[in-house]
Amino acid sequence: MSRAGRGQDALTLLRRAEHVLFAALLAIGAGEAWADGGQRATVLLTTLAVAVWYAVGMALSRRAAGVRMALLWLVVLTAGWTVLIALSLSFVWLAFALYLLCLQLLPPRAGLPGVAALTAIAVAAAGAHRGVLDSGTVLGPVFGAAVAIVITAVYRRLRRESEARAELVRELTEAQERLAATERREGILAERERLAREIHDTVAQNLSSIILLLRSARDAADAGPQLEIAEHAARGALEDTRRLVRALAPAELTGRSLPEALERAVADARHFGVEARFVVDGETGPLPTPVAVALLRVTQAALANVRAHARAATVVVTLAFQPAAVRVDVADDGVGFDPRHPAASPSSGTGLGLSAMSSRLAEVGGVLVVESTPGEGTAISATVPLPAPDRSAGVSPASGRAGAVPVDAVPADVTQAGETARMPGPPPVVAGEARP
Repeated sequence: MSRAGRGQDALTLLRRAEHVLFAALLAIGAGEAWADGGQRATVLLTTLAVAVWYAVGMALSRRAAGVRMALLWLVVLTAGWTVLIALSLSFVWLAFALYLLCLQLLPPRAGLPGVAALTAIAVAAAGAHRGVLDSGTVLGPVFGAAVAIVITAVYRRLRRESEARAELVRELTEAQERLAATERREGILAERERLAREIHDTVAQNLSSIILLLRSARDAADAGPQLEIAEHAARGALEDTRRLVRALAPAELTGRSLPEALERAVADARHFGVEARFVVDGETGPLPTPVAVALLRVTQAALANVRAHARAATVVVTLAFQPAAVRVDVADDGVGFDPRHPAASPSSGTGLGLSAMSSRLAEVGGVLVVESTPGEGTAISATVPLPAPDRSAGVSPASGRAGAVPVDAVPADVTQAGETARMPGPPPVVAGEARP
């Protein structure tokens, strides 16, 4: 049980104890008055009236009656007790329950004077019945009033703490709900971004290839080879879509290593009139699946940009295995662009190219570096560090060349051979240097 719940239980128990105390003192007084004889009928009727009126107050408290109604109820109850104490001194201790009610229903400035008045009435009635005012007659009601004041102070403190805890629990609950809603929204956005990147790097690229092949076939005398290649690309798009839905590895890596998959991607690029070459540097070895997928998708996206926008005659894809990293370089001799003046570059892309590459590499701890100069081509280097004692080689050597521009530093709307990349960050100071 929470602390707020325990505080509420304590307050409820205290209220019930007050009701039991009032009923017990009223019953004891009535019993002693009946045993003493005298005006039994009057005492009985007055006792019943006070009990009924107290029950009416309990019912009103459940309905959240107003302050005026509560004060009226307390005044009538005090008048009934005054009649009872005038009939029999046995009801004098009922003043203790009235002290508690007075301190709880009246504001602090009126509660203490009210307790003082009740104490004076109790002392005066005791003196009138006994015919003398001794220390017991005076100190009994006074000590009772002091105890009631202390109990009320504790009650109010418990109530304040309970309300504060309840408010804190409410705020924490609302904060947890807001946090959960935020996490759900972030998860949805992240999943949307992932799916957009996957579709852009797979299905969209294959469909783009199909469009280019069909355009070529439309103008060719013999459309057979182009249509066959288009059919092959369409089947690849369908296979990629199915595997994307099933959250499986890319079709190109099924039963193949990364070098084999890259070699196949380079071979597909040759169908579009580009002289494409694939080079492997270093000793090949197995790679974690996320790393292989990231490098493959980055290479495919870069080759798609070369086909669609770079107007390049030659493109070279290099896969380099280093002691603590693996790197893929895609260099073309196309139109290029100036990172310092992105507005001057053609922008016929979708806006997802470089952004998708950088995001994909970031998921596996990699980095993307772009070098380009208008009219002199573009070079893209994707480097992913691998678990090794020496990670110094995990940074792409291209990043150390003059004019190397990390993608994270490319401003919004930078175009890589016509592919718009919307990335945050300040504009680069040094222009990219072309690498054919």
